[in-house]
Amino acid sequence: MIVKVCGITNSMDALTALDAGADAIGFNFWPGSKRFIQDTAFFADLPYDFWRVGLFVGEDPSRVADLMAEFRLDVAQLHKMDSIDGLRVWKAITVDTQLTQRHIDEARAEAVVLDTPAGALEGGTGKTFDWNLAQGLSGKIVLAGGLDADNVGLAIRTLKPWGVDACSRIESEPGKKDRTQMRAFIEAARKEFHEVC
Repeated sequence: MIVKVCGITNSMDALTALDAGADAIGFNFWPGSKRFIQDTAFFADLPYDFWRVGLFVGEDPSRVADLMAEFRLDVAQLHKMDSIDGLRVWKAITVDTQLTQRHIDEARAEAVVLDTPAGALEGGTGKTFDWNLAQGLSGKIVLAGGLDADNVGLAIRTLKPWGVDACSRIESEPGKKDRTQMRAFIEAARKEFHEVC
């Protein structure tokens, strides 16, 4: 079971997330996002005992591979892209009434990130989707979309995902985490995963 915090843009937020027990941190490499990672200098100050997840949207596969190598990223989280051979891939899938187990099985990915439909924003809306639409799906599922300390326990009990991922609901502004809320989310997720397992 993994706990991921996405949209990290600075050293203090990253270190706070790790200190609170996050397993993975997401860095957004899509220029269309308010959380686009422009200053990567702080990467050098981070430890290597967590998964560095790079988020990419419709990017050229060779550029993804180059960025993964340059910044020593562990996982490529791909939106609107096919899987890339030779990389650990988590495939982002928006959840609607058309979602079936076939979408999970055909993702060609280590895991799938189920998220709320966001249109041109590609995530980070702070809204949940109807979790009933994902009931009964199997595989390594990372649940995203509007999660925070108040609802992550219910989300885990409802879907029993492999992981959970939070971003905008634990921010003070886009790209800046509210560290109290971030800690509370991670602690609530850890507690629920412990009880479910």
